[in-house]
Amino acid sequence: MGHWAAAASQPDGEAINVALMRSRSFPYPYSMPGLLACKAAEMQGGMPAHWDMFDRVQKAHAVEARNITDSAVLKDCAAEIGLDVARWEADFASPEAKQAVQDDLREAQQLGVNAVPTLIFNQRWVLPGAVPESTLRQIIEKLLEGREPTAR
Repeated sequence: MGHWAAAASQPDGEAINVALMRSRSFPYPYSMPGLLACKAAEMQGGMPAHWDMFDRVQKAHAVEARNITDSAVLKDCAAEIGLDVARWEADFASPEAKQAVQDDLREAQQLGVNAVPTLIFNQRWVLPGAVPESTLRQIIEKLLEGREPTAR
């Protein structure tokens, strides 16, 4: 829960309900169900639907402390963002969605992504984890000046 407490202390993190999360009896999840849920939304409505689903699943997880490994919770999220739920369920269970997620994970691994969030600058500089705004500004300024950012 330390990660979530740190996230809650960041700007725009106030909605993260760590106390409610701690009160839940289920273990805090692995990401595959959420990844599949977003990919199924994307299969139906492109990237806008993917990100709508991502935002809704994040809210269900971090604000409402719902069990996002439960397909019924994910189905509710799909309905709430206006997806065709029957189609979403079929896509969620499809081998195509699973393969697309595996392809995304492989690409992330090749890029050196191993944390959320991760920012990639100029397809070369990988910055994993939540960092202060001042660090981001420093990196961007150096890159705009044509200089290499220093390791943090």
